Amino acid sequence: MKRAILILGALLVPVLATQLVLAAGLFKVGEKAPPFALTAITGETVGLDRYKGKVVVLGLFHICEPCLIQGSALQKVSEMMKEKNVAVLGVNSSGDSKKSVGEFLSVFPVKVTYPYLLDPNKVTDKLYGGGKFIPNVYVIDQQGVIRWQRVGNMDLAGEEVIVAEVEKLLAGGSKM
Repeated sequence: MKRAILILGALLVPVLATQLVLAAGLFKVGEKAPPFALTAITGETVGLDRYKGKVVVLGLFHICEPCLIQGSALQKVSEMMKEKNVAVLGVNSSGDSKKSVGEFLSVFPVKVTYPYLLDPNKVTDKLYGGGKFIPNVYVIDQQGVIRWQRVGNMDLAGEEVIVAEVEKLLAGGSKM
């Protein structure tokens, strides 16, 4: 039994290491945030460049429970930062229809008031490397450089953690 566990462990290590390497290649901290322009669920066109000079919290989501939790956390971030030079954006990066995204947003425990964008061609998924790693949250500084990124929710990217990262940028510009 002990030998079987050791063999199984030896087989899983390369698989897990490969996944970590792939994931690390997707996290672009220190790089310029790739630009995009998408249509919000409300119908307006929203581009990342519109928020130059602001700290941007960008959430990439699919239609799933972790994304519902993370999207709700971003609403709290939006409310906590509304008087500051901060923009919160959500993107359905999996290409879901406007109807499906609208139905998804209707079950959120909070009303989403930040721009929630539709990405039918999965542009942001390709640019930011979402894919398997969803939900994905980025904090982008005032000069458009990604300064912080996390996959998932709960303690890794709850509203308190995100707000702390945003506050660092607000306090010290983009010097990190």
